[in-house]
Amino acid sequence: MSTLNLPDLATMTAAYQSRDSAYEGLFFTAVKTTGIFCQPTCKAKSPLPENVTFFATPAEALLGGFRPCKLCRPMDLSGQPPRWIAPLLEAIDAEPGRRWRDADLAARNIDPVRARRWFNEHYGMTFQAYSRARRLGLGLGRIKNGRPVIQAAYGLGYESLSGFNAAFRKLLGESPTSAAHGTAIYVSRIATPLGLMLAGATETHLLLLEFMDRRAIERQLRILKRRAQAMFVPGKTPVHEMAGEQIAQYFDGQRRTFALPLETHGTRFQQEVWSALQAIPYAETRSYAEVAADIGQPDAVRAVANAIGSNRLAIVIPCHRVIGSRGKLTGYGGGLWRKKRLLELEGAGPARG
Repeated sequence: MSTLNLPDLATMTAAYQSRDSAYEGLFFTAVKTTGIFCQPTCKAKSPLPENVTFFATPAEALLGGFRPCKLCRPMDLSGQPPRWIAPLLEAIDAEPGRRWRDADLAARNIDPVRARRWFNEHYGMTFQAYSRARRLGLGLGRIKNGRPVIQAAYGLGYESLSGFNAAFRKLLGESPTSAAHGTAIYVSRIATPLGLMLAGATETHLLLLEFMDRRAIERQLRILKRRAQAMFVPGKTPVHEMAGEQIAQYFDGQRRTFALPLETHGTRFQQEVWSALQAIPYAETRSYAEVAADIGQPDAVRAVANAIGSNRLAIVIPCHRVIGSRGKLTGYGGGLWRKKRLLELEGAGPARG
């Protein structure tokens, strides 16, 4: 049983037995006797506790040998916020400049302690820190658009310019004036049937789209921050909305190519490889050697593989369509199980794991 972000055993047992929707998406139940895993709210007959094991993600349940329940469909929009907190996230997006307090949560029948825990588990910060970061991100956008710092500060409810500056430095590591000259990459989450993805975009371009449980994602963020001379702040832009819509269409089988404004930061060689990946048609695959030949460097197979591993725009730049020379699935940052699922979704033909 995984211990990643899981509540204690007694809490999970009580939650699935009562079908508590507050825990939807926080863990999954897997039944040893049937080989099926479910959402904790599944309406199927509750199994005996001794027959249940728990997983933090659908990926772990799949790797544990369990198959998804056809009734509650735990793979659908994996990572979608549970119903109890989704309206709060929508409210924050609608009013990113609002100063939220525990009393506001209580007024929405949300336990502040539970909200704090959920945000810590999913965003690595408390609810208060998340809402504060959204406010500061909004302030950064206003400053970059020419608004004086003092107007941005008071417009967001800060009582003093010094307080705004201090909060800004604590979050972003520099003053508002200095930050205004850098690139702001707003980061948000996109729920997909294969798990949560982290999307990073400016007002005009998509720079990052990666599965959040990818092991190398922190390294990718550091590289992107350095190459783009950027800072990351919570928030959404029209590019996020566009990416979310097109990713949903892709998983629904309604989209085969993406029309997104991309900004890639890499070496000249990496850019050539990433361009070659975008030229691989939907439902087709290429070997690493074939990609190397496509860019006119047939002896650079290993370098090609490294460049593919450095791709920061999963699915949109389809590195999942590159397989081993004998049809073997190899090297996918999001996990080979996802690579297999993506190829199956596209109908790319059999590939061996």
